[in-house]
Amino acid sequence: MTSPVIAVGTDDGRPDFGPGDVDALADDLLSLLGPRGISTLPRALERAGRDGSGMSPILSAQDLGTPDLVCYPRTAEVVPAIVRAAVARGVPITTRGKGTGNYGQVIPRFGGLVLDMTSLTGIHEITDQTITAQAGARMINLEQTAWGSGSQLWMYPSTVQSTLGGFLGGGSAGTGTIVHGRNHEGFVTALDVVYGTEDAELVHLEGEDAQPFVHTYGVAGVIVRASVRVEPLQEWRCLHASFGSTREAFDAAYRLSSIEPRPRLLSADGPTIVEALPADPAFVRGRANVRGIIDARALEESTDLITSAGGRVEAVREGLAETIKLSTLSYNHPTWWLQKAQPDRWFHMEVRGDALVTRLEEVEKVYEGGMLHLEVGNGMMFGMLNGVYRNPQQVIDGVAALEELGVGVHSPHQWYVDLDAERVQALAARTDPKGLLNPGRWM
Repeated sequence: MTSPVIAVGTDDGRPDFGPGDVDALADDLLSLLGPRGISTLPRALERAGRDGSGMSPILSAQDLGTPDLVCYPRTAEVVPAIVRAAVARGVPITTRGKGTGNYGQVIPRFGGLVLDMTSLTGIHEITDQTITAQAGARMINLEQTAWGSGSQLWMYPSTVQSTLGGFLGGGSAGTGTIVHGRNHEGFVTALDVVYGTEDAELVHLEGEDAQPFVHTYGVAGVIVRASVRVEPLQEWRCLHASFGSTREAFDAAYRLSSIEPRPRLLSADGPTIVEALPADPAFVRGRANVRGIIDARALEESTDLITSAGGRVEAVREGLAETIKLSTLSYNHPTWWLQKAQPDRWFHMEVRGDALVTRLEEVEKVYEGGMLHLEVGNGMMFGMLNGVYRNPQQVIDGVAALEELGVGVHSPHQWYVDLDAERVQALAARTDPKGLLNPGRWM
């Protein structure tokens, strides 16, 4: 099912609160957190009301919302008290991490309180199966900790500075997705969550009870702490290859995706996008690029495949820093670099399906100037289809054409809950009866 292509502002679901309620909440939080724990300064509010939705020319043209107040809890134990105070005053609460998401999902639609979790950075425990950390811990730090213990995360996002809570609340996929799927498919083993109720407390959930709160944009509860899966550390190599054409590169990536052990990440771009990426000897101007985090046991087979497919190996690198660097050039990031190189020109749609490779030329023709960034996913191809932006209707018109080609479409130009929305709404009705947790997220 295709998500709404364009988000249109609406007052549906706006909580009934006013400036007096915000002022009263500010006094409550001052007593809880002290003067350094809250802010109404314009600079702080601007920062708390911004995310990566600037990548969307459609969202950028809209007023997505501005917070009235931001607070910075420094212990997990104080979060329930913050939520209780906001619920008592009827003020909406939008929880955020680093704000690296691209859909406006952490911008407070109706104002109110932004609960900034980035000070909760503690990493509590790592075992041979899980790592447990607070919601504000950065994913790069979790991966570094895991490597230091001979393990690796099941997955982490392309924006490696994202927080754990942000990745679980608003993220979806990333490095490790090829093997393990997306982050709501078994990655989480336990959560500590605070519901939006007058008697809010930390609620510990394990196993299947925790899964419903993943990828819900914080509408059903505030994630304070989480345990996620790790596995034994593999010996990784970062393989860079170039090809004479996008078609050759994408065909090679498709074939590389089935090599065992499976790659941890596999990305491909045509020459124009390669030209926009950061300078690197492995990115040969005028040539398409395939890059992947490859198990050392599969390196020889992978390089042989590349050569037989008409490509050439440009670099083989190793180490945590190299895998992180390669991760930051996957998923939405090539589009970001393309937009940076040619401002106010490009938009993108998130697309999926093997037709991205088998019908590449037809897919790219759907939008003016169409260029696909390819990612290998779990059992299928994913991608970001870039096009020259003219107007919102042009974006809408392309969806049916893509679907006719067998391409699934997800729009980065909307802020609605887009995974099992009816189930999530039913959950939120129980855990947030007043509708104060990140309201305005329903189609």
